[in-house]
Amino acid sequence: MRFEEIILKHLQDLAEHEKAEVLNFIEYLQAKTEKKERSDWTTFSLSSAMRDMEAEDAPYSLDDLKESSS
Repeated sequence: MRFEEIILKHLQDLAEHEKAEVLNFIEYLQAKTEKKERSDWTTFSLSSAMRDMEAEDAPYSLDDLKESSS
């Protein structure tokens, strides 16, 4: 028996408020998965964008960061 079939079999025996809890949990799992996928994609995008940048010469030095009194 496949997972879906087992879950549906158990779901049929639950009261309506318990079915609502199952639905809430499913939606939670989906949101958690989507958040992880977005995080993975963001990390990948940032690492791709920053690739080889550490080899570039910095256009500014630490002295450029000091506040000047004009």
